[in-house]
Amino acid sequence: MPAQIESFYDAATGTVSHVVYDRAGGHAAAIDPVLDFDPRSARTSGRSADRLLDFLRGQRLTLQWILETHAHADHLSAAAYLKQRAGGRIAIGERITQVQDIFRQVFNLEPDFRSDGSQFDHLFRDGETFRIGELEAEVLWVPGHTPADVAYRIDDAVFVGDTLFMPDAGTARCDFPGGDAAALYRSIRRLLALPDHTRLLMCHDYPPAGREPAWCSTVAEQRRANLHAHDGVEETDFVAMREARDATLCMPQLLLPAVQVNIRAGQLPPAEANGVRYLKLPLDAL
Repeated sequence: MPAQIESFYDAATGTVSHVVYDRAGGHAAAIDPVLDFDPRSARTSGRSADRLLDFLRGQRLTLQWILETHAHADHLSAAAYLKQRAGGRIAIGERITQVQDIFRQVFNLEPDFRSDGSQFDHLFRDGETFRIGELEAEVLWVPGHTPADVAYRIDDAVFVGDTLFMPDAGTARCDFPGGDAAALYRSIRRLLALPDHTRLLMCHDYPPAGREPAWCSTVAEQRRANLHAHDGVEETDFVAMREARDATLCMPQLLLPAVQVNIRAGQLPPAEANGVRYLKLPLDAL
């Protein structure tokens, strides 16, 4: 059965969330959902995630999985928000434990925070398969942007997370803790070894002037035209380009709040004695 896909673009963060499902009245997975966050007021909102919930209700879908491609640095995850309202199991790649261990130390998190991935309902291994109703899905480990990135191959579509962008935008940065440009190059080549017609669904689009947001390309298009990783680009050249480019980039605006939430599977930090939850800002640490 061909996978059905509905995508939702969040202009505030440039994030694309996807709902993939087998049929109307069947089962679905939500991939990389966004929890809205205003950094000026530190207020959260479910406005973006509610669009996914409305779609699930409209198609009479049972939410079976809430899939994260990695612990995002540019938006807060709505995984816990969706699970509370629609059910489903929250899942991510098994190497999230490495990311948790890194940022547990960066943020000096509470003593009972565990770096074992137990905040998630399931940790996927490379090559693991699972079902979304009548669809079969496969997990592909694609490290580089972070050590824990995974992509989800479902029918003829692959949800690539932050491994690739649209061809005219190139590839993701690798300068976060645990990132590795050489690993990203090899992950990209793994994806681009798939059949030419394979659809690649992005998690982000930052369109250049004059182009509307877009989030779907093919392996053939990426191999021919990706700004950073088209056919003929060697690993050493890619690494040199990526490292030089990353050195010029500012940190994402929401990195510090987002990572604290996303390594908890979208849960906000525990409330303190006064009943208020707090996010930390480590000074001079990154």
